[in-house]
Amino acid sequence: MQEEIWFRPLVWMDYRLAVLFTVIVPLILIFWAAFQKTDALVRLLIIYWRVSSLLAITVFLMIGAAPLAFVSSFFARILIPISLWFWIDVNEEIDDMSPRPLKLALTGWRWAITIYCILGTLAFTPFLQCGFSQGMVKKTFCQVWMEAPWLLREYLFKGYKPNFLSFIGIVALIIYVVYLVYFALIRLGKQGRSAMQL
Repeated sequence: MQEEIWFRPLVWMDYRLAVLFTVIVPLILIFWAAFQKTDALVRLLIIYWRVSSLLAITVFLMIGAAPLAFVSSFFARILIPISLWFWIDVNEEIDDMSPRPLKLALTGWRWAITIYCILGTLAFTPFLQCGFSQGMVKKTFCQVWMEAPWLLREYLFKGYKPNFLSFIGIVALIIYVVYLVYFALIRLGKQGRSAMQL
């Protein structure tokens, strides 16, 4: 029997909101932008998917109860809004678009996910301690965040061991961090805040 924790429903609500704001809505938007051939929005959403892949990595790490999952989750909530507002050329192109449903939907989603990520970062901060101790991760206080990923494993990855899925997450995280460092130290200096070359 699961130990009752007062914030468990809030954690599950966070996962539901994450699926809505970070998966379903941006999928609809990228297909919509591609259909309407709005290149700037497609570029912005491709950048978003690259950055938000850290959330998928986090899920794999959570399945294996890797403490690092809490650190990657925290940083994903910070990087996502930055990736959506950072690009000067995209922002100008969106501002210049006539008011139409796609522009309104994208702008509404950018604000919604930004607010969601800011509030999520603040709420998640006490759980960062779970990211620095294997012993801490074994406590229910931390494991409540792993319940949804464990359930996902039952549906999608039942034949795979949690340690193997966590290993995939660690390899993906290493690749992610290497690319992020390369982008921050090299590409950003060359192209500035333009998304044109991404």
